[in-house]
Amino acid sequence: MGRMSLAEQAAEVLRTAIIEGDLRPGDPLSDSDPDLMAALSVSRNTLREAFRLLGHEGLLVLELHRGVRVRDLTEDDLHDIYAARRVLELTALRHAALHPGAADPAAVRAAVAEGLKAAEAGDWTAVGSANMHFHQAVVALHGSPRLNRTMRQLLAEGRLAFHSMTDPGPFHEPYLARNKEIAALLDRGAFDEAADRMADYLDQAERQLTEGFRDRPPAPRRPRSR
Repeated sequence: MGRMSLAEQAAEVLRTAIIEGDLRPGDPLSDSDPDLMAALSVSRNTLREAFRLLGHEGLLVLELHRGVRVRDLTEDDLHDIYAARRVLELTALRHAALHPGAADPAAVRAAVAEGLKAAEAGDWTAVGSANMHFHQAVVALHGSPRLNRTMRQLLAEGRLAFHSMTDPGPFHEPYLARNKEIAALLDRGAFDEAADRMADYLDQAERQLTEGFRDRPPAPRRPRSR
């Protein structure tokens, strides 16, 4: 149990690195990388177990005799991710409409402010991370730890899809205003209207990413880790 706990913690650190955009599709990982083991404070066996956990989630690909790499998503993966996200995000907003006193949109507002600040600095990678935090905060309105865990996995996969957009600024910028609009609706208690806006939002994002997938060049393979 102790070893699994450490493996889960290491997996969470790597999952966060994917969500924040620090690990990209095709990036290689190695269970013999001393720097990675030191950074995560785990042994080789524990790191290998963390890789297996993320492999089951579809975030890493483990190939016999070829090592481990961050997964390249397919267009089918993209559509499935957005189908699942609609269930989680719209359900959270509809649930908040039924239980308005239990839903605190403070984290949603904080993610909006984070994104606007990053945009002012021209840091579009950070804008993408703030967007992940926004959608995580929306699902958190439901108050379910299990839904939160599921959403983190979906957001990690979604961040891999974002890398299909060769110019992240024009992709992310319009959603800053949409995030702000949805946060304002939540502050007013207009949860059902926010859900309607979110449905349109997710439809548009899926269409844009689908176009990006079809136009993207093959993902480069980076040098293997030690």
